[in-house]
Amino acid sequence: MSGTIAIVGLWHLGCSIAASWLRLDQRITAVEFDGRVVTGLREGRAPLFEPGVDETLAEGLKRGTLSVRDRPDGVRDCAFVFVAYDTPVREDDSSDLTPIRTALDQIGPYLATDAIVIVSAQLPVGEARRLRARLRQAAPSAELVYSPENLRLGEAMACYLKPGHIVIGAETTTAADRVAALFAPMQASIFRMNLPSAEMTKHCINSFLATSVTLANQWADIAAATGADFGDVARALRSDPRIGEKAYLTPGIGFSGGTLGRDLRVLDGVSRETLGGSAPLFGQVWDYNQRRVEVVARRAEAILGGLRGQRLALLGMTYKPGTSTLRRSLPLAVARDVLAKGATAAAHDPRADWRETPLPAGLQVAESPYAAAKDADLVVLLTEWPEYRELDFGRLAALMHRPLLFDTKDFLRPRREALAAAGLRHIVLGSSNQ
Repeated sequence: MSGTIAIVGLWHLGCSIAASWLRLDQRITAVEFDGRVVTGLREGRAPLFEPGVDETLAEGLKRGTLSVRDRPDGVRDCAFVFVAYDTPVREDDSSDLTPIRTALDQIGPYLATDAIVIVSAQLPVGEARRLRARLRQAAPSAELVYSPENLRLGEAMACYLKPGHIVIGAETTTAADRVAALFAPMQASIFRMNLPSAEMTKHCINSFLATSVTLANQWADIAAATGADFGDVARALRSDPRIGEKAYLTPGIGFSGGTLGRDLRVLDGVSRETLGGSAPLFGQVWDYNQRRVEVVARRAEAILGGLRGQRLALLGMTYKPGTSTLRRSLPLAVARDVLAKGATAAAHDPRADWRETPLPAGLQVAESPYAAAKDADLVVLLTEWPEYRELDFGRLAALMHRPLLFDTKDFLRPRREALAAAGLRHIVLGSSNQ
């Protein structure tokens, strides 16, 4: 059997996985059924920006180590087949598993004897066993393994190649051994478990992070109401070894992108349907996050004495730095909220693909942060792009109608002296300095 790896589903996750294995000198067959994506891949372009991916795909095409197919028989003769769709998330944060199920049905008849299908797309707990049974009806010798991804937009290849740990969910020792051998170049700790345990591991990691974000936001609000500075509090918390330097302790507008919300919804569903609602925390965290987006308009109204007729400049519209995607981005929800309350708004982002999703009616797109800030009553920093720390704050202040900057992430704390020198008033969540 050929050692070629097939990857089915080439959006952000699939392209990041493909590029990572190309870096490890593997031969990759990319299987994608969307004609527009296929055209881009054959020109060395991923459908979503991720540092290093386009260059690696283009090099793979040039060297002949990457081939792009648009038919399911592209998996033929491959020992390992990754199903790597970015699991779609509906507006209510529930998972749409249609692409994963459809892909398995399509590739099943073409799988090689003893092929292993590695599902990296995110699954709700219990689904992997159902998918395994479904797969083995079409390919009785095939085995399904669940190895959930832990990638971060903007750092995907680094996360994949140096993951810290790898989870392998499998129903047989043989399948787990083969996948562990495949992942050996990553030199990471490997945790073997059954399929539901692997699914739960992903849910627990993401729900822990989501709860950390929510806890930090509520602490920050209490700090602001009592005269405390949560930025100082967070530094002390990170020094506690039980919490740690990398803890999610930055106040903000909540989590977005769909991933964390999806896991909360899965666990809340299990609580309600199986446990009679006796584990309510996950649903409560999700509900709180849905409302959190309103904090920007509330705080802006307090700063400006109302929003009607005020002009806002919104800096950073992707849900995190290092990506071009606007799908499920909370900054867009913020824009929609402030516009509905009578403000006008101009937005800037260094990488956003403005064509990807409908923009809120009335939102102006600016070519630079300075153009966005022209005549603004308030600049609102929503996404912590590194470029925004290097702004000419004097120029920014001179363009504004009122020199007020609302930093929702406390991202510009290291530049406080420069902000003050420029005459900009730096207002942050987690502080009463409005």
